[in-house]
Amino acid sequence: MNGTHHGAGDNPRMTTESSMSDHDVEAIAASLPVRDGDEPWTADEISEIVGTLESDVQRMGTALAKAENDLADLMKQGNDGAGMDTIDVGSSQFERDQEISVTRNARAVYDQSKLALQLLDGGTWGTCESCGEPIGKARLQAFPRATMCVKCKQRQERR
Repeated sequence: MNGTHHGAGDNPRMTTESSMSDHDVEAIAASLPVRDGDEPWTADEISEIVGTLESDVQRMGTALAKAENDLADLMKQGNDGAGMDTIDVGSSQFERDQEISVTRNARAVYDQSKLALQLLDGGTWGTCESCGEPIGKARLQAFPRATMCVKCKQRQERR
C-alpha cells in the first residue's frame, strides 16, 4: 500500500445518485478534450461515466473496508506461528498475502475512480498525464479511470 490511509467513507460522492447537476454535466461535456476524429462528449455520455465511477467508488469503498477489516483480523491472529504446524503456518501466510492483495486492488480501483471524478470536476479528465493529448473516447468509455492514452500506457508497460 502507498502508506497514506484514506477511509472508504471519506468521499462525499459515495451516494447512489450523481452529485453533479445536469448543468455541471453539460458544462463538463463541452469542455473535455477529444481526439481528432472523435465526436465531442455528450452530457448523456458524461452522466453515464460519472454514474459508473460513483458506483465504483461506492462498491470499492465497501470492499476496501471489508478487506481492511479482514486483514486486521488476520494480523491479530499473530505472525509467530507458535503452536502451529508448518502447513498451518504456510496456510495462514498465504491467507494474509491473499488478503493484502485484495486490499491493494480495492484501494487502487477506489483511488483511481476518485481521481477520475476529481479530474472530471476539474475539466482535465480525458487528457493523457504523460503526453498531454486527448486519451480518446473509446478508451475512456471502456476504462473511465484511464489517465494515459494507449500509446503512452503501452510505452510505460514496456519499461
